[in-house]
Amino acid sequence: MSVVRLNMHEAKTHLSRYVAKLKSGDRIVLCRRNREIAEIRPIVEPTDEPRPIGLGKGLAEIPDSFFEPLPDEILDRFEGKLR
Repeated sequence: MSVVRLNMHEAKTHLSRYVAKLKSGDRIVLCRRNREIAEIRPIVEPTDEPRPIGLGKGLAEIPDSFFEPLPDEILDRFEGKLR
């Protein structure tokens, strides 16, 4: 992990060179009059590997009543009908 501090003039002149060298965990800190004003970090590349199925298995239990039809009064409210 490395941190590079750049003043604004140097950043305007050489920013693309510094960004090209960024690796995971590195930072470029931009400064104005030796005061930190912004930070540039590399974006983590998404993985191409498929996500495993079933990561949340067993974390929640859904009761059988979840699959029963809703009462008419609740269905009416979804449809904008008030009783």
